[in-house]
Formats: sequence, C-alpha cells, structure tokens
Amino acid sequence: MCRVLLVTTVLTMLFLQFGFRSARQASDANITIINRSGQATLQITDGDMIRLKVKLSQKSVREESIVFTLGDQTKNVGSCIIATGSDACQTEFFLSLGWHWDAGGISRNTRVVNAYDNDHNLLGQSEPLEVLARPVVMVHGFVSSWEDWKPYLGPDGFLASIGVRGFALGDGQVEGVMNTGSLVNPTQKTNTIAQNAEIEGKYIGGVKKATGAEMVDLVVHSMGGMISRYYIDRVMKERDVAQLIMLGSPMGGSDCSVLPAALGFYLPASIEIRQSYMREVFNNQIVHRHGVEFYDLAGIPILDQFKSPCADVPNDTVVSLDSVNAIQLKTATTEVIHTELTYSRPVFETFVQPLLQKSAETFTFSADSASGTVKSESLQFTRVYTGHVDAGGLTDLTINIDPNVTVASFALFDPTRSVTVSVTGASGKTIPLDAEKNGFIQVDDPSSMIYLGYGFPNPKPGLWKVSVLASGKTPSTGADFAVSVYFVGGATLRAQSSTLIPKIGDSVQLSAEVLQDNHFLEIKNATALIRDPVGAVEKLDFSPSSHISTEWQPKISGVHAIDIIVTSSDSDGSTIERTAFLSVEVQPNISKLQVAGNLVMVVAGVVILLAVIVLVLARFFRRRINRKIG
Repeated sequence: MCRVLLVTTVLTMLFLQFGFRSARQASDANITIINRSGQATLQITDGDMIRLKVKLSQKSVREESIVFTLGDQTKNVGSCIIATGSDACQTEFFLSLGWHWDAGGISRNTRVVNAYDNDHNLLGQSEPLEVLARPVVMVHGFVSSWEDWKPYLGPDGFLASIGVRGFALGDGQVEGVMNTGSLVNPTQKTNTIAQNAEIEGKYIGGVKKATGAEMVDLVVHSMGGMISRYYIDRVMKERDVAQLIMLGSPMGGSDCSVLPAALGFYLPASIEIRQSYMREVFNNQIVHRHGVEFYDLAGIPILDQFKSPCADVPNDTVVSLDSVNAIQLKTATTEVIHTELTYSRPVFETFVQPLLQKSAETFTFSADSASGTVKSESLQFTRVYTGHVDAGGLTDLTINIDPNVTVASFALFDPTRSVTVSVTGASGKTIPLDAEKNGFIQVDDPSSMIYLGYGFPNPKPGLWKVSVLASGKTPSTGADFAVSVYFVGGATLRAQSSTLIPKIGDSVQLSAEVLQDNHFLEIKNATALIRDPVGAVEKLDFSPSSHISTEWQPKISGVHAIDIIVTSSDSDGSTIERTAFLSVEVQPNISKLQVAGNLVMVVAGVVILLAVIVLVLARFFRRRINRKIG
C-alpha cells in the first residue's frame, strides 16, 4: 500500500512539472512591447526605449528564466525571471537599436518577439510590431552649410535609396542653423564649437519631434565631428544618438587652419581647429560618449610628404590619418579628398550605409575615452606669410630654407580662389610646378582651408622667392592670401605655455627652445603673436637666449592663438626660422567687485530667510498663547 502511494505521489509530481509545461506550451503566452511611457505598443522607431513583458496563462510552479529574441534569431534582446507562483515578468527598459535591420542590410519593417523558457521551449510570440528606420541628422563642417549634404537628401538621394529619412542641419526642415564661417564675410565672427553644439541639440530635438523617433544617427563632416562630440559630451541630457559617423573629422586638428586664422578669417573656428587646441585642450575635456560608438573615415590619397600641403601623411589634403586617430575610435580609409567626402557615392555605399544598416547583433556600448590624445610629432613650420595682391599685380615673398631640410612643402590660402604662383629656387631658377614632381594641387572648393599646394624633396638651401600673381579672375579689390611652409628634417622648435586654460588676468609663461642634433641653438629674435577670439593681435618680444620665455596676461575669455616665431642660426651660421602654433582657452574671472556683490546678495538672502523664520515662529507662539487664554 505504501509503495503504491509513493509511486502515485512521484507520478503526480512529474505530471505537475512536465504535464504543466506541455499544457503551458500549448496555451498562449502573451508577449507585450511597452514603450517609454509604459503603454503597450505595436509601433516603434529603431532605437526607441522599450521593455518586454510576458504573461503566462497560468502561474508557474517553479522559477523560470525567460529569454526574448527577435523572431527566430539566437541573440537575446532581453530577459526576466518569473518567480514561483507568479505568471508574468518584464525586462528592464533598453534601447531597441538595430531592430529595423537584419544582417546584410536587409530592412525589416515588422518584427515579432519570441519568448523562451529555461529549456528553450517557445512560450509564445508577440503580435507583429512595426519598426521604423531611425532618421539621420547630418552636420556640416568648417565654412560650410547644409548644402554639402544635398547628395544625401531628396527622393533620389543616397538615404532614400535605403528607405531612411534624412535631415541636414540648417536645411529648414526643422529649426536650427550653425555658423562655422561665412564665405561672403570671412571676418565675421563664427560660433564657438560649444555654441554650435547647442544649436545641433535644438535641431536634433526638432527632428525627434517631427518624426516621433527617440534616437538619431549622426553623419558628420570635418568640424561637424568636433561639434557633435561636444554635443554628446556636454549638451545631450539623455542619450538620443545611436552612433556618430564622421567623414574626415580631425580629432587631432589640422595645421592647415593656421592659414585663414593668420588673416583673421573665420574666428574663433579657425583657431579651434588647429592641432594644439584639439590635442591639448579639447581632447582633455571632451571625453564622455554615453555609450555612443564613434566611427571616422580618413582620406589617404596623399602619401608623399612633399605632395602634402600642410598636414602629415597620409592625408586627404588637410586632415591626416594621424589626426583622425588622435582619439580611440573605429577608423576606415578612402582615396577620396576632404572636400569630396560628402559628395561621394562610394563613400556612402562602402562606409556610411553599412553603419546605418547595423543590426541588433552588432550594436555595442562604447566606453568613455581616456582623457588626453594620442601623441604624435608636430610638423615644423616656418612663419605664416600674409599679404595682398592687387588686381593685375603681384607680390613677392622671400622664404629661407636652411640646410638639412629634406622636404619643403608649401600651402597657399586665397578665399577668392583666383591667384597663381611662380616659384624661384635658391639657385635662381624658376621651377615649373608639376603634379607628379611637386605634388601641385588646386582645390577650388571655397570651404577648403587651402587653395594651392606644392612641395620640393631635397630643396637647395638658401633664399627662395614665391611670387603671388593676380589672374583675370582676381576681383578688382585684389586678394588677401596666406602662405605656410613646413619642413621635414633640420632644426626642431619646441614651445610651451605654462597653462592651457588660464583665467583672465592670470600670468601665463610662454617659453621655447630650438634643437638641432640634440644641441640647443641660440635664438636671436623671437616674437609671440597672440590673436584673441575676435581677431585683435597682441605682440610680445622675447630676449635672446637658448631658452626664451616671456609673460602674458590674457584680457578676454575664449580661445586664443599663440604663434611663437623664432630666428636662430646653426653652427655654420645658416639662418633657421621656425614657428610653433599654440592655443589656450581663457576662462572668465570673477572680479572682486562681482564677488563682493554676490556676497552682499547672499547675506541679504540669509537676512530675509531669518526674518521669515522669526515671523513664522512668532505667529506660531502667538496662536498657542491665544489658545491657552481662550
């Protein structure tokens, strides 16, 4: 009798466990997608914040670990635990990134969510969920506008070909226009990176409102990458960027920007782009990514140093591969030059499109970058030569090339895109400029930081003459120009600022020395040209020495360009000219009067608060006394 009872009990338990499971599989488990507002929904946009809920038709007799997948995919998109005796559980909120795409860039407008138990038995699936593609926000770069993104926009644009809606900042689809420089008024003040990032934030907010999306992809060009990094770090209150896809964005800056800055053009943007600002100031402060993955496409068509106008090789004419890789990110390369990156269909199809079509399996959370930047050697420049050429005229420049220089590379900036040049070497012979022999390049895009570039391997030491000539296209008012020359080989100038982020009125020590063959050379003449954010220039002279220094006190806040220009000589008496391009970001300084005023306001506030407390207490005790009397 006992044996029968024991067998019956065991069979009953097995039935309850396994029979219940079979019955549960046969019954319907309700799978619900819940949106950010806590409401059940059958439509989302890729990247929306959601949670998943499963409810069984009967209570579970044991604890169950529930796993959710997209259809029959194997990757888990969420999980939760049904407690013993309960019939439901739900996941934490998460981002539905990649839900619109399957591997290989196949769009999926509808999804079902499957739920599985501990033994990977299918419990049920949701009703079909409509998943819309994330919108794309495009951000232009230096001295540019939304029109750079025209190939991406419209019914025949790149984005329409994959069923994605595009917005270019400044296009009028929603509110927001950045200012990174005006071609018609180059001396007009630009916005700072921070100001443009605030505008980008408002534009993204408008796109989210117009589309109902909670998340966007950012596709940006050049300086747009710096602005978008600032947005993600400082402006974005809650993550609304799926990924940052950059085209030729100089994470380590570009020395080509010293050309327009030397003319006082496009300030302060042209100072913010310089290498010293990006590497030593910006990258030390803008480090937070909030999970957003960074990608950057580097153009590398220029491989030979003498063919490179003003950046290290390889580069896209103005941004080097080294600059793109100045912070930790995922990099790809292309043969396309900088100004063509937003117009190139191959760039879209091979780099941008695959990232926009990332599936849920390929999205990862990106950690913040370490403070600072990847170190690299700076190019050695002579000073920036500026001048003006009248219509029908010419202006001559004399440039010294010292011994031991193995490459001399020239870059010319002319906003009118109209002048020509003639070069006479130290031998006295005019040198025909050739694309193959001298890397001669002409960039007609007015947003480029250079117009002409050319260089010379193993140049003859001595005085070279560069004649800047007006052409038939030169305006009647003539043309302003700037010329830079960098050297490979020879002496090295090292310059420093005692602080990179001083306050107004602080004492800033500027110092420099010139080395050749590990020996310090005597510096005969040295000057610091300090250009503030509005273009005013202050000049400081150094006393001759092998280790020069001087003191400077900033007067206004904002980013400042500091060019330290030195003249030295080597052991055989040859003249050596070098320039270092530094940057500092001056912070506002609260004056004693402001401090005193703030203190008075605080004291006044405390007095008022105490008076209110006394009045409240007096009324309280008066009421108590009146109650006792009554």
